[in-house]
Parts: sequence; C-alpha cells; structure tokens
Amino acid sequence: MIQTKLTVTENIHLTADVCRMVLAGDTSAITAPGQFINLKLEGFTLRRPISVCDYTENTVTILYKIVGHGTEAMEKIPTGTEIDTLLGLGNGYDTAKSGENPVLIGGGVGVPPLYNLCKKLLGEGKHPAVILGFNKASEIFLEEDFKALGVPTYVATADGSYGTKGFVTDVLKELDYTYFYTCGPMPMFHAIEKTAKTSGQYSFEERMGCGFGACMGCSCKTYYGNKRICKDGPVLEREEIIWEAHA
Repeated sequence: MIQTKLTVTENIHLTADVCRMVLAGDTSAITAPGQFINLKLEGFTLRRPISVCDYTENTVTILYKIVGHGTEAMEKIPTGTEIDTLLGLGNGYDTAKSGENPVLIGGGVGVPPLYNLCKKLLGEGKHPAVILGFNKASEIFLEEDFKALGVPTYVATADGSYGTKGFVTDVLKELDYTYFYTCGPMPMFHAIEKTAKTSGQYSFEERMGCGFGACMGCSCKTYYGNKRICKDGPVLEREEIIWEAHA
C-alpha cells in the first residue's frame, strides 16, 4: 500500500447514475485485479473505497455509482484535481486456480473489477466468459467493453428489458466452466452459492472505515477465523466462507 496524490483526467457519466473516473500518477502499488483504492474527499472524514476497474503503470480507472453525499461530491470533481489516494489495497483475485474456461459474474456496481480480471485471464491464455446482471436495460454498462475483448458476454436483466430475463444464475446454470469469479450484492452471492458447480472466488462489497485493516470494522466470519474484508479480502474463496454469518 502507498499513499499518493493522483490527478483526475476524466470524470464522466456512463449511465444516469454510474460514472467513470480516470486518475493519473504512480499506480505501481496496484498488483492484482480485484484490489481497490481509497479516496480522501474534501469535506469528508472517512475515505471512499472504490474497486479498480482497470489500471496501467500510470493510470487507474474506477467506476462508481452515485448513491450518497460522497459519490455526489465525486461526480462534481473537475479534471485536473489532485486527490489524496491510498493504493494497492486488498488481496485481489487469484487467477492461478481458474482453469481454462472460467466464468466472471458481476452484478451492478460489482461489474467493474471483473474487467481487468478478464484482461489478465486472457493474457494468461485462458478463455473466460462474462455474465453481467442489472435491474433494467438503462443500467447496463461495460457490456461493449467486454465484447471488445472478444469474450462471450451475457447480460441478464431482472425486468427482462434486455438480454436474459431474470438473474445471473439463470445464465450460469446453462454454461460449462472450470471456475468462477464474482463481485456484487449479497443476495446475488447466495443465489450463486446455490447454483455454481465449481469452486470460485467472491469479492465482497463492504462498508469500510480505514480500508487497511486497522479498525476491524469490516470483519467477517470464515472457517479460518475472522477476516477483514479490506485487508484479508475483499476476495475470499468459496470454501472458506461461513454463509450463515452473511445471511
């Protein structure tokens, strides 16, 4: 983990309530897909943890949904602004266990970290497929970005306005795959746990205080004791999670 200042070079809307921000600077602390950054916003005490969508050696791209005062403030940040940032947080996804044909499952704002994961798997010679879940067609983002990578990309909408009518699991049960990676809301996780045929990794969305393991505010129960989502996660393996503790 490092603390540095990154400069906003882009901050635009992708949908009515989802924005993409690109920040430039030293991003060398980011080493794995699924890690996150923590932004210090002017006027707010707690930092805002945001998952990494994509990164290079000198840029990081994040997608965020406008849901409260913090993200409303982020939406108004102009290009050229420097933001105090903690980088390289969390443990990220482990691609070594993927097998040849992993499936990536994202729900809503859980979709972004799967993009860089998909690129990494492709770079390793794997053949991933992607399932994206949204409530309705107007909420869809990154579908074309995944398709541009040349991977099979499926979309499910709860209201049936686009793609498969239903949920990501309605697509998942029809696919053959060697492993799964997922990020999204807890109800989606419970549905995947009942449907998935292989081992896999879950990236948890959790409210965080410090973002680097000091406050213990985001602890969760596993078969190996309490783990901190911000430091020991956000990615946990299927077999270690005590699901009753996350009901």
